[in-house]
Amino acid sequence: MPKVKTRKSVAKRVKVTARGKVLHRVPGSGHLKSRKPPSRIRHFRKERPLPPAFAKQAKRLLGM
Repeated sequence: MPKVKTRKSVAKRVKVTARGKVLHRVPGSGHLKSRKPPSRIRHFRKERPLPPAFAKQAKRLLGM
């Protein structure tokens, strides 16, 4: 059976932890930060886990 190729578009957007959680960057953190409150900007710094249904899909696309 051939090797499963990694979907590079997904690999660039998510990170899988050692325990198998799939983390992603918070949407809305890219630009127009001057109009957003500082508390909201601080929340953009951390990566958040994907919901279970999306995490399962992302892992499949990563070849896991």
